[in-house]
Amino acid sequence: HILHGHRSRPVYSVVYSPDGKQLASASGDRTVRIWDPYKRECMRKLCGHTDGVLSVAYHPNEIELASASADKTVR
Repeated sequence: HILHGHRSRPVYSVVYSPDGKQLASASGDRTVRIWDPYKRECMRKLCGHTDGVLSVAYHPNEIELASASADKTVR
């Protein structure tokens, strides 16, 4: 399946939530998107980084998500 949403920039990282119900993607468009992989819909767009987002990782509690960016911050 193809999930459309990031704006013409590369996607650098994709990770499933620990329960497998969500997918998070990190992109050069400076956003993180949270997806419902079964409905193939973007559930949430996370903004705040001022440069491309290079990596995302879920905490095992399935609630927290960390993103690392080329802007030298982790959110």
